[in-house]
Amino acid sequence: MSGEIANTSIPLAWFLTLSAILFGIGLVGVLTRRNVLVIFMSVELMMNAISLSLLAFARYLNSMTGQMFVIFVVTIAAAEAAIGLGLIIALARNKPTVDTRDVEELKD
Repeated sequence: MSGEIANTSIPLAWFLTLSAILFGIGLVGVLTRRNVLVIFMSVELMMNAISLSLLAFARYLNSMTGQMFVIFVVTIAAAEAAIGLGLIIALARNKPTVDTRDVEELKD
């Protein structure tokens, strides 16, 4: 082992299993939680799971297409973060809570 790197190829199924688990955790978080910040983080987790599966397929198929899609997903996630955090700040300023049961609409 003098400077050699072992060729350890991780199977595609492991990446997809991890991606499905992360997506499932995010989906459970969106469906069961009432705090807007937790829902927001769960959506981000779901987007990261999608990115992981796209990168796994790109590596498996030896293609750059999946990596280009990941760049679009990251761009959408950044825009979603900016808009989502703006809405959460507006909600926190107008209402004393960020619980979705107590908030019906943003206007007074």
